[in-house]
Amino acid sequence: MAKMNMLQAINSALMIALEEHPKACVFGEDVGYFGGVFRATSGLQETFGKSRVFNTPLVEQGILGFANGLAAQGVKAIAEIQFADYIFPAFDQIVNETAKFRYRSGNEFNVGNLVIRTPYGGGIAGGLYHSQSPEAYFAHTPGLKLVFPRNAYQAKGLLASSIEANDPVIFFEPKRLYRASVGEVPEEKYLIPLDKAEIIKGGNDVTLLAWGAQVEIIEKAAEMAEKQGISCEVIDLRTVLPWDVETVANSVIKTGRLIISQEAPLTGGFASEISATIQSECFLHLESPIDRVCGLDTPYPLAQEKEYMADHLKVYEAILRSVQY
Repeated sequence: MAKMNMLQAINSALMIALEEHPKACVFGEDVGYFGGVFRATSGLQETFGKSRVFNTPLVEQGILGFANGLAAQGVKAIAEIQFADYIFPAFDQIVNETAKFRYRSGNEFNVGNLVIRTPYGGGIAGGLYHSQSPEAYFAHTPGLKLVFPRNAYQAKGLLASSIEANDPVIFFEPKRLYRASVGEVPEEKYLIPLDKAEIIKGGNDVTLLAWGAQVEIIEKAAEMAEKQGISCEVIDLRTVLPWDVETVANSVIKTGRLIISQEAPLTGGFASEISATIQSECFLHLESPIDRVCGLDTPYPLAQEKEYMADHLKVYEAILRSVQY
């Protein structure tokens, strides 16, 4: 075990993947000698050479078109989109090519070897073009996996599993936790199962659900609620697509209440899908309406970032509303 922050854990997972898979490649804007804007790929080019870790032009559609071609030929293609906000020029390649390769060929060819790493979310005073959480756009597209780590340990294990997966994965990295999340992480390879939520803390009165950086928020809210005698079950969804309906539904059947928190705006967010599904699965067990604590339906602000974010106080208020309903 070694103490690592999330960036170091991601770097370690990439290093191991490049060692294990001789044809694996890491590429994106500034990922080479520079190590990327956040330094997640530092040292990789020096170790594995410019033919396997290299910079691309500043063309996101080109990065993903190139990645699809590599992955279709059996290469472990690990592409970086510098910020999730910049992924939209590559949207067509991802939803119309990456997600559909296997289906349209009857599995004669696929791009299951592709992982797209991208930093997402706010909390760094990045303003409207460096703070967005665009997972809902991709959750509408069958054929993709969407994965969100909440800390350094989860990041390494989930990234390793994403690289080994037989499906294309978008790996959303919470940038505000890159250096803030520090913990004991194994130096060797380990895998954390995709598609499986984790119950971080058991409870009986209300279920709190989030993914990525928002898990820390609901944990803080749960601590506040515990002081008022409210027992919260805290769940990290981890994989947004496909998501673990069974774990969440079983928890809500037990508690009778559900609060979902996401960084993204309220309208059309993935929390809405979860809410609709759990309402259908658990209708007769619900003691109060399912609540969503989300970002606001505005562009991500700079000066009003604290007001915009779905923080632990907003989640705590939702807990009180739910148990007092």
